[in-house]
Amino acid sequence: MSKFHVKKGDNVVVLAGKEKGKQGRIIAVLTKKSRVIVEGTHMIKKHTRKSQTSPNGAIVEREGSVHISNVRKAEPATAAA
Repeated sequence: MSKFHVKKGDNVVVLAGKEKGKQGRIIAVLTKKSRVIVEGTHMIKKHTRKSQTSPNGAIVEREGSVHISNVRKAEPATAAA
C-alpha cells in the first residue's frame, strides 16, 4: 500500500485544473488510482436507471476524483476562514 501526504477527513486546497484554488474536505482516497474525492469540487453528472425510488430515472450531481498530486493540505488558518 502506498503512503500519501493526505488522508480522509483532511482539509485540502486544489492546486491545478478547473477547480484550482477551491478548498474542501477529503471524502475518500482511491489508493490504486492515486486519486482523492474532495467535497464540493469537480462535480460530475451521473445518470441513474429507473428504480422504485426514482421511477423516471434521474440525473444526479456528485463529486469526481482529483489526482492526489493536485491537492495539498490547507493551513489551519485558511481552513477556518
